[in-house]
Amino acid sequence: MFLLSGFALVHTYFLYPITLQLWTRFVSDRRALTSGDRPSVALIIAAYNEEEVIAEKIENSLQLEYPKNELNIVVFSDASDDRTDEIVEGYEDEGVSLVRIEGRVGKTECQNRVADLVDEEILVFSDANSMYEPDAISELVSRFTSEVGCVVGELQYQKSSDVEGESVYWRYESWIKRLESRFYSLVTGNGSIYAVKADSYVPQPADAISDFTEPLSIVRNGGRVVYAPGAVAWEETESSTADELQRRVRIVTRSWNSIVRFRDLLSPFRNTRFAYQLWSHKVIRWLSPMFLFGVLVANIGLVLLAPFAVFEVMLAGQLLFYLFATAGWAADRFGIEDSIATHVPFYFLQANYGLFLGFVDFIRGNNIVTWETSDRAKE
Repeated sequence: MFLLSGFALVHTYFLYPITLQLWTRFVSDRRALTSGDRPSVALIIAAYNEEEVIAEKIENSLQLEYPKNELNIVVFSDASDDRTDEIVEGYEDEGVSLVRIEGRVGKTECQNRVADLVDEEILVFSDANSMYEPDAISELVSRFTSEVGCVVGELQYQKSSDVEGESVYWRYESWIKRLESRFYSLVTGNGSIYAVKADSYVPQPADAISDFTEPLSIVRNGGRVVYAPGAVAWEETESSTADELQRRVRIVTRSWNSIVRFRDLLSPFRNTRFAYQLWSHKVIRWLSPMFLFGVLVANIGLVLLAPFAVFEVMLAGQLLFYLFATAGWAADRFGIEDSIATHVPFYFLQANYGLFLGFVDFIRGNNIVTWETSDRAKE
């Protein structure tokens, strides 16, 4: 138990990106940039009760450095009951369209309906609280080739963000995405900024997490998903670690419910490289709470039954890590400023707690279709 659990953890967090790094050192990057073509683009913005940020998002979108006659800005409102629709309609004269969808059908179903309404060649999906750099659309478009069906941008967090652990985590994930893009294909998108060829778009079930299942559908159909680190979107992190925990539980619950529809992609006989990525980056990662528990329990048992120094040192290291995490929890609980040495372990364990709760929801047959806007108006 100790060896298997320990290896699974080391693999998903360390060995996996190392193997990708080694591969990219010996294999050239196969991607080729397009020419200077500027295909038509529909920027599709998800909104539910986003009155606090929707005007800023639209102003940001109107400043994008992309030919105005080739950019269609569409905001869908998933039955918002605040001033979101009114604010969007105020920009109608500037070419911004509102698509109101009744019934609270959820983000994925809204995207399906809007994708069917627009005629542009490229669909860019964004959240209302995601602010784009001026060249973000151009950077996304530049990565498309004949074999690339989806391009994922770079999400960065403002320095003023409240949850530092989330920012550290996303920098780590961005590094992995760069490697995955060169190795073969990304295994997931990013709801804040990703683009899909209109003729590659596959409508997703309403209960699917679209920025995860859409890339999987494209890979299943023979396409690739690549990374565009120059296409930058900015967001604030969640206003509290409690909000971040809720977000993670929601994402993981939907991800487990989604992956069961793509079991064929987990087979190494279908696509060996992509199956390796999907198992390493997602499935084993989602199971890491169980592996953390397994390695701790097994380590305690080994110390009791075979008190060798190596096991004692490893147990001491684990207990020290949990001690730092506890200090980080206490600081967060009582509003005390803490250092990255305690906050990151706390964030890591809380994230794994979210993974565990999401897995429990999945086992119980629960799923989440709609989303709620947090205090800082994040989808």
